Amino acid sequence: MCVYMFFFFFRFSLTLVDTLDTLVVLNKLDEFEDAVKRVINNVRLDHDVVVSVFETNIRVLGGLLSGHVFAVMLKERGEKLQWYDDELLLMAKDAGYRLLPAFNTTSGLPYPRVNLKHGLVQPVARTGTEVDTCTACAGTMILEFAALSRLTADPIFETHARRALDFIWERRQRGSNLVGTVINIHTGDWVRRDSGVGAGIDSYYEYLFKAYILLGDDTFLERFNIHYKAIMTYVSQPPLLLDVHMHKPTITAKAWMDSLLAFFPGLQVLKGDIQPAIQTHEMLYQITRRHNFLPEAFTTDFRVHWAQHPLRPEFAESTYFLYKATGDLYYLQVGKSIVSNLNKHARVPCGFAAVKDVRTGSHEDRMDSFFLAEMFKYLYLLFTEEADLGIDLDNYIFTTEAHLLPLSLSVGSRFNISLNSTDGEITESDVSILDRACPNARLLFPDDPSYAQTLRQPFKNVVDEVCPTPRSPDDGTMELTKAKGEQSLHARDFVATNPEHVDMLKRMGIGIAPLPDGRVQLVHTSTQAASPSDAAAGLRFMHEMMELSSQQREDLPPRAIQLLSPPYQGQVVLTAGPAQFGTDLSKLEHGVRGWLALAEPAVACSPLSNAAVMAGTVAFIVRGGCMFAEKARNVQAASAIGAIVVDDTEGSSGDTATFFQMAGDGKTTDDISIPLLFLFNKEGKMLLQALRSHGMLEVLLASRAKPIGDTSSPDSEVVSTDHPQQFTCVDGFGSAEGDQVQDDTDNLQREEKEEQSSCQVGLENDNLAGVHGSDGCSIDDGDGDDDDDHHHHHNSGEDKDEPHGSAHDQAASSHWLERTPVVGQEQLPDDRVKNDAPEESKSLTTGVIPDWEEELEVFGNSGDEL
Repeated sequence: MCVYMFFFFFRFSLTLVDTLDTLVVLNKLDEFEDAVKRVINNVRLDHDVVVSVFETNIRVLGGLLSGHVFAVMLKERGEKLQWYDDELLLMAKDAGYRLLPAFNTTSGLPYPRVNLKHGLVQPVARTGTEVDTCTACAGTMILEFAALSRLTADPIFETHARRALDFIWERRQRGSNLVGTVINIHTGDWVRRDSGVGAGIDSYYEYLFKAYILLGDDTFLERFNIHYKAIMTYVSQPPLLLDVHMHKPTITAKAWMDSLLAFFPGLQVLKGDIQPAIQTHEMLYQITRRHNFLPEAFTTDFRVHWAQHPLRPEFAESTYFLYKATGDLYYLQVGKSIVSNLNKHARVPCGFAAVKDVRTGSHEDRMDSFFLAEMFKYLYLLFTEEADLGIDLDNYIFTTEAHLLPLSLSVGSRFNISLNSTDGEITESDVSILDRACPNARLLFPDDPSYAQTLRQPFKNVVDEVCPTPRSPDDGTMELTKAKGEQSLHARDFVATNPEHVDMLKRMGIGIAPLPDGRVQLVHTSTQAASPSDAAAGLRFMHEMMELSSQQREDLPPRAIQLLSPPYQGQVVLTAGPAQFGTDLSKLEHGVRGWLALAEPAVACSPLSNAAVMAGTVAFIVRGGCMFAEKARNVQAASAIGAIVVDDTEGSSGDTATFFQMAGDGKTTDDISIPLLFLFNKEGKMLLQALRSHGMLEVLLASRAKPIGDTSSPDSEVVSTDHPQQFTCVDGFGSAEGDQVQDDTDNLQREEKEEQSSCQVGLENDNLAGVHGSDGCSIDDGDGDDDDDHHHHHNSGEDKDEPHGSAHDQAASSHWLERTPVVGQEQLPDDRVKNDAPEESKSLTTGVIPDWEEELEVFGNSGDEL
């Protein structure tokens, strides 16, 4: 029989071991007894092979333990296996001991691989040199290891598994309560800081919650609930689950999702949070209707990112749990579609083959053991009646490999083992999430069987509307089906201060929330939309935001604004945020040097009225009113050689605010050839005050600060110095010596102090280009890293959303308010005015500096002297 084909995994029968308890669930007891004999007589673990610690634990150790539990059950009932003498348990203990050398690290996190015969002994082990492991790999040991300890009365396994969980918990990001994807097993440093619920992290969260159910330790539940609250705050954007940066959780790390996250609705059912489970599951179902299966990865607009489908069971798993929770026959229809697609697109003469490409239906010559261990099991349980089962599932917990472990272990052999307490880390506001009771599936929807349908309805057509189905007209060309209804507002055209736009978003179920640092967050809640079609339009709008974000470049390092005029002489440097368009200052050896001039109008959202005096200068402009790219074009049209954009959010400062980058407007920005730099409000005030105090101010825009001798252009006089140049980097940016400006390397410490937003969907004020931040739609390079060691926050090019409304419109829309003559310019010594200053710049020193006290609505209440 095909079911008994041995799929050898490093020379032992992985599929047979992994599917022992599936035979019990199917009530194939004769076949189960025969399979147990085959495992005992044929499977050996003392091979000189290197195996995955994670996979061997969940598949082999979990399979042996579950097989032992059912063998004992059948023996005690007198039904089968009267000859059985704990052979599978002894094999499980042997497997456990062969995995233990992997835990020989200072952190307690296991090595990702181990040699079954030689452990980590060098050089024969051929492993043990790795330094990294995934969070799920290290955090998915507790169920099997604790079960092994309690069945054998040997605490060593549970001790090591708990120690690993303790370490991961201690290494979480304290501001967001999220964890990264890959961690250094020796130092605990995060190697990949993207955080989500899919590949690399998934079963860590699952095992925290299930360990509480299996072992009865409240600490597991407390930790899970703290993580879960963070997930629902930052990662969950119903119906999407998008990876974010663990240190910058309002910034999306990927524009695609992997199929492993399909388990999460099932976990949410166990948690009792049914609404988001229904919404995400419905989105996943619509994708399977489009592609027959879940692609290994798919984009936020539901297109194929990775085309493989290795017959993963996570979607079937969530379908099963949702049906058990709701009793809604709809989920039987979903299950029927899964079975139909498997038979139609994956069935081969002797089993089922993985799909190499869901778009073509081509196959791979493989069938992973989890297909029989999980997919068959969940589909059978979905359709079978409880009375037909030979076991009571309420007495068991499913592992991540769908092995069944008995809840009686919580009252079995107990050891003096405990996790580090989380006492003191839970606030009063968290009390509501610490419900100690698992939900009773039979009571979730006692009087409203249509509740689940109501939640699903807004997402019924979301895939077809966002990613229309291609059709072939008679002429053979490809067209796209038209989405229902015309979308009247596009992300590119949205202005947050436009009341009509705000009302349109509200109708689509999108709310706007300003943040203290000048950004805004958009929160899409489908149930708050005026109609299902409006809810779908809202989801399309959010996707357009992410598409706008996808046009951004990768994170850029900070730039420098260096004050050259006396009395500063190049010794004062302001750290500035770059633009993702225009001149790349890192490619200019000497940077861009010019005299500072104030643009008219201040926001530069229309052609400059003082263009005559702007030629050859660096324009000083204010954020707000339009896109950054539009400002750049207007300044460039006035023949300025660069621009400095100053934040209009009162009190914002580089030493507290998230690092800021300016991106384009969703269109091509190849026409912009001048550099733009961004200063926060506090630093902008200082620059303006310097201009006001000294009448003229020459600045250098560069990738980094230059020693005085380097600030001149090649044709200018070089000012020499006998000592290494010392720079003062203003306001929390530290100091740097030589030719270095200290960039934002201490962001990891600063961000611990930043306020974390609780909104589920975050869109930056000037971003409006991605869910949870500006990187929401960029295609990940595959390594999952942030591609930046400092976690710089970058911003899309939207500069037209003003959270402060009319105050900005009145203060900065056209003029620099009342002008006051500059006093004392005539008394400046000759050496205070550079001979090479352009005539246009010299003319700026009379009557063009705004009175500082009159600019309070734009820049705040006080100026700081440099």
